Amino acid sequence: MKKKWIFLLFTMLTGLFLSAQNQPNTYWVKLTDKKGTSYQINQPEEFLSQRAINRRIKQHIAVDETDLPVSPVYLDSLRKLGLELVHTSKWLNGATVRTADTVLIKSIATLPFVQMVQLTKPANILKLVRNKFNESESEEISAVSPLDYGNAYNQLSQLNGQYLHNQGFRGKGIQIAVLDAGFWHVDQIAAFDSLRNSNRILGKRDFVNPKSDFYQQHTHGMSVLSCMGGNLPGSLIGTSPDASFYLFRSEDVATEYLVEEDNWVAAAELADSLGVDVINSSLGYYDFDSPKMNHPFADLDGKTTRVTQGANMAFQKGILVFSSAGNEGSNSWKRIIAPSDGENVLAIAAVDKNGIRASFSSVGPAFGGAVKPNVAAMGSATYLVTSGGVLGTSSGTSFSSPVMAGMGACLLQANPWANVKQVKMAIEQSAHQYSNPDSLLGYGIPDFEKADKYLKVNSTNNLKTQKDWMVSPNPFSDYLLIQNMNPVSADNCLISIYNLQGILLWKSAFKNTEEILLNNLFNLPDGLLILNIRSEGKDERVKLLKIER
Repeated sequence: MKKKWIFLLFTMLTGLFLSAQNQPNTYWVKLTDKKGTSYQINQPEEFLSQRAINRRIKQHIAVDETDLPVSPVYLDSLRKLGLELVHTSKWLNGATVRTADTVLIKSIATLPFVQMVQLTKPANILKLVRNKFNESESEEISAVSPLDYGNAYNQLSQLNGQYLHNQGFRGKGIQIAVLDAGFWHVDQIAAFDSLRNSNRILGKRDFVNPKSDFYQQHTHGMSVLSCMGGNLPGSLIGTSPDASFYLFRSEDVATEYLVEEDNWVAAAELADSLGVDVINSSLGYYDFDSPKMNHPFADLDGKTTRVTQGANMAFQKGILVFSSAGNEGSNSWKRIIAPSDGENVLAIAAVDKNGIRASFSSVGPAFGGAVKPNVAAMGSATYLVTSGGVLGTSSGTSFSSPVMAGMGACLLQANPWANVKQVKMAIEQSAHQYSNPDSLLGYGIPDFEKADKYLKVNSTNNLKTQKDWMVSPNPFSDYLLIQNMNPVSADNCLISIYNLQGILLWKSAFKNTEEILLNNLFNLPDGLLILNIRSEGKDERVKLLKIER
């Protein structure tokens, strides 16, 4: 009998081994250039949404070669050689591919348009079960705070977020991409009713398994989303309950390999092309199931890992990027994890409701000494929708990050002409230890009233660039008041309104009086517009933001 069981065990293991031999490995293929593409920088509408183009124009960001899609000629060549194309990165100019043919992949590395090939996920016989997020949760409810917010009030008020909410800035019109491990039952849980009923879940995609049952995957992203978009008045209101969201699954909770960094970048690039304003990533990388892939601390210098390069690039394209600092503070690593090390990324530490650092929160600085984490929010006993789909508390920088990201969305709404550099700086400068940052909380806990006032006083990217004319309100919905600040003649003036492609939308001539009222403009398209005022042989242009009435 013993020999029989040994034989059966040997047969099973042999079957698993042979099965693994037929399973594909996953690789990153770095390309040399983008030759062969039919896309052109001066025609961005071919590869970017109008919203993405508008975001670049608003922030004076030029479309460049990194925006061009990967060469279709090179991709076709890889497919014809037998590689399965998983996804691409235009920012890093490469592709994630799969093949079980190890001889083929070696030959791929010799192609003239291939710079390098790297194994990012091997074919596995058995998956390593790991607790990626190291989080604890409880369904016990603490004493209720102000009625509308319920127990979520602590995490909002610690940031003085009610200052923006009370003015009506709750994220409306701002789009947030959530990059995470899964969004279990977001299509059913009551806390997300308002998102579903108002069609503010704008899209979803699974970069791990495109054929998955999307809302049956991991619970982590669901809990993260509830910190921002949850809305159950009297029980839970997130920090940006009126924002709109894209849900992207980039994380495979069963394993930890470099391929997940490339999934992250692909998701961030999709977010960019769709025109999102904010990315929240409650994910991080340094330790993998294959030790050969591990990141040494020297790689966490703000610019080296691929996921950090992608996060930095997203910011350079005009997206505000928030990332969990990590839950490594109590283990042997202790430090921040990628992409929170990114020089353009807001890495968020965790504190409790009293502002005391949570012991698990990863510490800085980045390799080279840059201040990390950047700021802190409530990540100890954060009130949210727990993994069981009920209200309760959970702890981790995974939750301090979306608490902060939601407030970042509100700040963007309140200051539509501020660029991401100004917004990031305002958040940091409003924090309680900005003058004396440390490696535990960075600049500390922000105050969003101070951040808002900082932007309104110091933003150089505002609308009042004209010298002789003042235009209000801006943003506008159906009327504009144009005031002549230097009425020196009675000549007529010609007022025209164009879209960003230079197409004339509205035009009329007026007597050059001190005030000109333009009525019934509600038929103009929403979004960025250009107002041109021609008077006395001179043209003055004003950027306008048309919003829905």
